[in-house]
Amino acid sequence: MTSRVPSTEATPHALDLEAELRRTIRDIPDFPKPGIVFKDITPVLLDAALFRRTIRAMAAPFASDGITHVAGIESRGFILGAPIALELDAAFVPIRKPGKLPALVERVDYALEYGIDALEVHRDALGSGQRVLLVDDVLATGGTAVAACEVIERLGAEVAGFTLLMVLSFLEGSKRLTGRRVRSLVTY
Repeated sequence: MTSRVPSTEATPHALDLEAELRRTIRDIPDFPKPGIVFKDITPVLLDAALFRRTIRAMAAPFASDGITHVAGIESRGFILGAPIALELDAAFVPIRKPGKLPALVERVDYALEYGIDALEVHRDALGSGQRVLLVDDVLATGGTAVAACEVIERLGAEVAGFTLLMVLSFLEGSKRLTGRRVRSLVTY
């Protein structure tokens, strides 16, 4: 599969959605630390109609791909991933930070743009023959996305693609996902 990161589908409706998302997502300077400009999606969540349109647009490219599971990356990936799973009639799998899942976990450590972190998933959540759509709010340097792929594939499942609200293209995270199917609604 080739890596594709379009900001939208080339339709007037999608362009309208992208413009509305750009107007609604707000920048928070120096969060979580100095020099980082955080893209805050909570204003999108506060607008029920925009949130619904966003979920449907994130799910649509994968509607006929046989997705069995949607995996949301903590924490904003949970907010977006659970309704996308419902939209695709798929199970939902949380990918969590360390120490938050109660059963046996598979863990992967990784570097991100402002430190070191780890991801965990329940070992019994995924297995062979399952097609997983990964969901997160943003693709930045790609460290979290690569780690999520690794932990899913360790369990024998297939990563069918990524759906993201936004991509920060200047951080070049999409280069780390070469060969994977990636869709986003907004590119900065």
